[in-house]
Amino acid sequence: MAQDSSPMNVPFLEEWRQHEHSDVEKELNNCDPSSNTKTVTFFRTCLNGVNALSGVGILSIPYALATGGWLSLVLLFVIAMTTFYSGLLIKRCMDMTTCEIRSYPDIGEAAFGKIGRLIVQATMYTELYIVAAEFLILEGDNLDNLFPNAEINIAGIVIGGKHLFVIFAGLLIMPTVWLDDLSLLSYVSASGVLASAIFICSVFFTASFDKSHASEGKGSLINWSGIPTAASLYAFCYCAHPVFPNLYNSMRNKHQFSNVLLVCFMVSTAGYAFVAIIGYLMYGADVESQITLNLPKNIISSHVAIYTTLVNPISKYALMVTPVTNALKGLLPKQHKSRFITNLISTTLVISTVIVALTIPFFGYLSSLVGAFLSVTASILLPCSCYLKISGTYNKFGIETVAIATIILLGVVIGIFGTWTSLVQIIEHM
Repeated sequence: MAQDSSPMNVPFLEEWRQHEHSDVEKELNNCDPSSNTKTVTFFRTCLNGVNALSGVGILSIPYALATGGWLSLVLLFVIAMTTFYSGLLIKRCMDMTTCEIRSYPDIGEAAFGKIGRLIVQATMYTELYIVAAEFLILEGDNLDNLFPNAEINIAGIVIGGKHLFVIFAGLLIMPTVWLDDLSLLSYVSASGVLASAIFICSVFFTASFDKSHASEGKGSLINWSGIPTAASLYAFCYCAHPVFPNLYNSMRNKHQFSNVLLVCFMVSTAGYAFVAIIGYLMYGADVESQITLNLPKNIISSHVAIYTTLVNPISKYALMVTPVTNALKGLLPKQHKSRFITNLISTTLVISTVIVALTIPFFGYLSSLVGAFLSVTASILLPCSCYLKISGTYNKFGIETVAIATIILLGVVIGIFGTWTSLVQIIEHM
């Protein structure tokens, strides 16, 4: 069941405890308003949601603004409002169906049967897998920036630069995926909101005290050729929809979930916009795909931002790939589910993400591809399509139908142009 109920950045221990119950207990707890498992308050659910929404996308948001120009900020707010609305549609899907809806794949199945579940699962797991590989790219880029001349010689083979640190990060992370009980790591992931706040403050203080790197130009108003990339990176920032059913089910008062989404999206969007503007003002067109690569090394606040960036992926990697590993383990016959075999699967998964990170070491382009193809699908197209099918709204012609159709059209446009642009950029730089 874990692969269906732990899609993205599983936030706090309450959600993980639900995984330890039997299927019958889960269903009863979810149907019974007096269940003890539904004890998460409004404030804590908001923290969970902000933690899920405030991911590594914040590192590339200044690059997105620089790529698209100042007016592309409008796209950030449009995508934020669109994904907020699609989050509400997920809630409405769960309200309109039975208490058997526990996860995002359940919604896909309720709408389109087994095919719908498979599509949702394929989208979720692929997104999680690539984001895990991006964690390693992030570690490699930033460690190489801190220690530019590091290299080792193994049997006459010299490994240095980003490759060395990607492999090092993979080895460091590997033991975390062998754990059976991830409750300790879920406590660590609860620090995600604090880490994002520290990062934003650090970037602000760096901008305030380091005037030597301030951009002389005011930046371009709009760069049409960069709009697909900017839109894709903005969409990448709002890819937490698979976790919304978990947050909804864990709430003490489900009627407040719409307000939770509103708070989460407002806080996250404010943070994204702030970092985007500060980063673009500081470095202009020279801003890197990760703003930490631009930060000077002689300022304490820069070091705080960089080290916060380095620690966060290490603590979240295991939580990110757990749904994928659980899905793979679920394919095994019971007689082969030994500790050795399951650890071998987890280890192989880590090694494969290391290979991906070494083969496609382009954080910005890969984030753009994930945003355009997977995030748009999971956060815009699937919620809208599932709602239309479950509610029967597709049979009616009204304002709501037109609005949802417009949102789907926007998602398709971003998906097509963003995916094509990202693939071209990746191929050109390989």
